[in-house]
Amino acid sequence: MVASFLIFLAIFVAVGVSSVLKSRGTKKDYYLASSSVSPALVGLSAVATNNSGYMFIGVIGYTYATGLAAIWIMLGWLAGDFIASTFIHAKLRKSTQSTKEVSFAGVLSNWTGEQYIYLQRLVALISLVFLLAYAGAQLVAGSKALHVLLGWPSATGAIIGAILVVLYCIAGGIRASIWTDAAQSVVMIIAMAMLLIVALVEKGGISASLAQMNQIEGFMDWTPDDLVVPGILGGFVFAISWGFAGFSVIGQPHIMVRFMTLEDNNKMLTARIYYYIWFSLFYAMATIVGMLARIYLVDTASFDAELALPTMAKELLPGMLAGVILAGIFAATMSTADSLVLSCSAAVTHDLIPHKIEKPWLLKVFTVLITAAALKWALLDTQSVFNLVILAWSGLASAFAPLLIVLCLGMRPGQPLSIIAVLTGLFTALMWRYMGWQSAAYEGMAGMIAGLSVLLVGSFILKQVSSQASPQVSRVNS
Repeated sequence: MVASFLIFLAIFVAVGVSSVLKSRGTKKDYYLASSSVSPALVGLSAVATNNSGYMFIGVIGYTYATGLAAIWIMLGWLAGDFIASTFIHAKLRKSTQSTKEVSFAGVLSNWTGEQYIYLQRLVALISLVFLLAYAGAQLVAGSKALHVLLGWPSATGAIIGAILVVLYCIAGGIRASIWTDAAQSVVMIIAMAMLLIVALVEKGGISASLAQMNQIEGFMDWTPDDLVVPGILGGFVFAISWGFAGFSVIGQPHIMVRFMTLEDNNKMLTARIYYYIWFSLFYAMATIVGMLARIYLVDTASFDAELALPTMAKELLPGMLAGVILAGIFAATMSTADSLVLSCSAAVTHDLIPHKIEKPWLLKVFTVLITAAALKWALLDTQSVFNLVILAWSGLASAFAPLLIVLCLGMRPGQPLSIIAVLTGLFTALMWRYMGWQSAAYEGMAGMIAGLSVLLVGSFILKQVSSQASPQVSRVNS
């Protein structure tokens, strides 16, 4: 097991480090690969970054605990993600080209041609805090897998992951991240397919597996049993709210920057095709594996649900194949962690520091420091991967998605209104989770609706005030 794991790990390192041969030694190349990435690599990289340890550890753990009702997360997420991508991604790529910015915060705050410096710093600060938490969660996910399958101390995986992230980022920045994402995505989908097939065969096929699942009380119910609003209505709200979770992709700087690196805006459709074929297939397999884990690992009382996948792999597969599963899990966490670290680095070096840093070696120094901060967060963190990722995901989406939506629709809300909307969306999402209402509906839905409402109502009021002031000015001038 250890041998196969280390072999794949060495392959990923080699792929990432080899990207230094393509490096152009500029800031734009470090953070955006000079906007020269092919649609296939953009699609595979974006989906690998999106799935991450959250899919291998968090979603499978949630499905293990919840059952069939977890399918609504998958369906809602895919639907929301697809709807958002139809009118956001290409316009973001176009704005990246026109503004000549290298960060997500920079593009949002300079979208209209005016430089909103306070908005840029606010977006960067929020990104830095939540993306660090997110990166910590990825390192925790990798640690859990290594702890279960290899028996290594719980901190070992996080430390190894941090070292790999530093190697990727120092070698070629975002290009190294994208190249390794593509290689890792292949291992991820092979690993998941392999475990799915072996698990079904061991249980006697699909019919036999379904029969055993039906014997578990409530496991095959269509809606979760902890809904605030019971029945079909509650299930509908639950599914719609997770559609907002998928829509939330547009608020994730580390994912959207992948589409910002595309070589030609006219190839965005091709990139999306790669993205959704891979995403749909992988997510479906992950959900089925999560359900199969429940009939293999029946002692739920004394078992951490987020360890379902690595534990199942250890019990079902020979050592070498279990090493492939471990490599797939670790690849997923690293493909996201390096993206998160680079986005944090861009937030600091390009958006927060008044005198923007241009020297490549200084960019890499900040990347190393941010990786160290993410590692410390991972070593001190006690929350589940699922909860921590959802908290970061919903916070970022609630803050940024409403503003990106109205900008893509051609509106110009101005800096003060944009700042108010960003803070309102974020505060709403955090309060929603603090009150415990996330069991009724995903907190990002509440946050995005609040932020979007501020922008729409505020823009309407400002327009009315402006229209009333114009006649008075005309009378004075006359």
